[in-house]
Amino acid sequence: MPEMDVALKDTMQIDGALGAALVDHTSGMALGTVGGGKDLDLTVAAAGNTDVVRAKLRAMEMLNLMDKVEDILITLDTQHHLIRPLTSRSGKGLFLYLVLNKDRANLAMARHQLRRIERRLDL
Repeated sequence: MPEMDVALKDTMQIDGALGAALVDHTSGMALGTVGGGKDLDLTVAAAGNTDVVRAKLRAMEMLNLMDKVEDILITLDTQHHLIRPLTSRSGKGLFLYLVLNKDRANLAMARHQLRRIERRLDL
């Protein structure tokens, strides 16, 4: 999927990007990854963050919230983890996952850029 590859490469242009993945939250499988390394296994992170997405969607359903999740932010000591569910019909059930170096990233700008990448992605 060339569009996926372009989108993932674009995420690595975001200041502070350490790794990114496109993930199927129904299976927990990473459809594509870029970056990462021995200290950041993106396939393991993708599977783990699938549980985060599922839990949030379940909680929203129990609360009868009709809003859509724009993004989910997890802040660690040294990293930001951004999860952005895709909103297009073709992207239903998928999310973009981005790991940022907390000291190098501008979180507001990263969210803006990830939103722009998500909107251009048509699978």
